Amino acid sequence: MASELRVNTLKDAAGANSVAMEYVAGGSAKAWVNFNGTGTIAERDSLNVSSLADDGTGLYTVTLSNAMDNANYCINSGARVTNNLRCLASLRYNFTQTTSAIQLNTYDSGSVVLDASDVFMSINGDLA
Repeated sequence: MASELRVNTLKDAAGANSVAMEYVAGGSAKAWVNFNGTGTIAERDSLNVSSLADDGTGLYTVTLSNAMDNANYCINSGARVTNNLRCLASLRYNFTQTTSAIQLNTYDSGSVVLDASDVFMSINGDLA
């Protein structure tokens, strides 16, 4: 039998520091991933990510396990490389955001696409 807990507000054990449930449900990351983007790419840890694809140098596709409600969600991303180059991660310039997949590219401060040793991404928005 499934259980359900219904509350309007959460408070800490002392009864202080309350937060309304709309902020818990609406403000929590709905998906995130930390992965190695060099060689054979490998996920280190994630939430709501079903697969990663290496689409070429500095090009990756992240596929979600559970789709977002619409394509108007917020994506936060970052990257770094082990040789101390400045490295950035962003949505691919020609990518149309969908409810179930995100395409990222990583590049150095001179806009040269490269594989990153660490790639990070999170999504905020509503699940379908």
